[in-house]
Amino acid sequence: MGFALTLLLLGFLRPVATRIGLVDRPDSRKQHVGQVPLIGGLAMFCGFTLAALTMDQSLTAYRSFFAAAGILVVVGVLDDLRELTSAARFGAQIVAAGLMAWWGGVALHDLGGLRAQQELFELGRWTIPFTIFATVGVINALNMIDGLDGLAGGLSLITLIALAYIAHDTGLDGRRDLLLLLAACVTAFLVLNVRLPGRTQAYVFMGDAGSMFLGFVITWFFIDLSQQPVRAMTSVTALWLFLIPLFDTVWLLIKRPLTGRIPTSADHEHVHHVLQMAGAGQGRTLCLLLGVGACCAALGIWMMNLGVPQNYMFWAFIGLFAIYCAFMGTVWWRQRLFGRPLDRRLMIADRRTGLDRRSEDRRSSGERREIPDRRATGGTGAGEGDVRRSELSSPDHPDNRA
Repeated sequence: MGFALTLLLLGFLRPVATRIGLVDRPDSRKQHVGQVPLIGGLAMFCGFTLAALTMDQSLTAYRSFFAAAGILVVVGVLDDLRELTSAARFGAQIVAAGLMAWWGGVALHDLGGLRAQQELFELGRWTIPFTIFATVGVINALNMIDGLDGLAGGLSLITLIALAYIAHDTGLDGRRDLLLLLAACVTAFLVLNVRLPGRTQAYVFMGDAGSMFLGFVITWFFIDLSQQPVRAMTSVTALWLFLIPLFDTVWLLIKRPLTGRIPTSADHEHVHHVLQMAGAGQGRTLCLLLGVGACCAALGIWMMNLGVPQNYMFWAFIGLFAIYCAFMGTVWWRQRLFGRPLDRRLMIADRRTGLDRRSEDRRSSGERREIPDRRATGGTGAGEGDVRRSELSSPDHPDNRA
């Protein structure tokens, strides 16, 4: 039901979005081809909400969930239309996190058994502030990784399926069904967002509405399943289920100040950009990152079920992140990845090939209007870039749109 409703809404909203201007247009920092509707988040939220109403379970406990998610989607759509200030976006995220914690009762009271002998690391009076911090962090981590067609949606799908497995394994059928419904809605979006054979770019982007909605959903169930009275998973397991967005975001938040830039400055240094600059291409980059994300999620669940101490899982995560930072630092210092030199022009090769093909087709059919040679990252229309480094790369906003 969720899959079909979301797919129908995507088809219905595409022409509407074009008429009202809810589209991502190519400009100096967004180099996709043509106007792409920013309706993925709205369609997923509406499709999920409508399908949830048909489920044979009470949604009373999720009133705050739908209210908070609705606020984020509305603010996201307005931002996609009018480019709201960062203060407005962060304000909406804080309000949503507050509703989740105070009204919904979904809050981080502890971080699990991170102390010696598996003693709980309780947050006490820091419960609400840390819950808000974690929610805003996850939302923006997903937003920042959203620079390649299918990447943010694909990683979200992996996380939702992993959470559904955990809920099923512990007998939480109601939560499992909601998570699978959400996964179905994300899958419907990916049908029109991923580059399938013969498709040169995405038909729709999720926009800020989509990244904020999915980031909030993931945070809600991370907290809900890891706290009493449910405790279906450990808090540290959530880190492994969301490893790639966390690694990518925190690495850049560390690296940018060290190179004299503000943490939110735009660049082409995300992990998917690095892989493309090394010649991996769109499809291989997406498959590689989704494969790594799935393996890390499976590893986290395996360690939890095996009974690995939570502090060991946490320090293993930190150790892996340290290796990642050292590796990425070496890549940028040497400007090579596994012996292949980094070339920013490789990121636009796939898109330019598609443009050249379209131009030739139109010229051969006698059409007079020329198609401008817009260089592109080949991502979602908002890949990050640094104009100071190269004229071939273009800066974007930290809030990547896809």
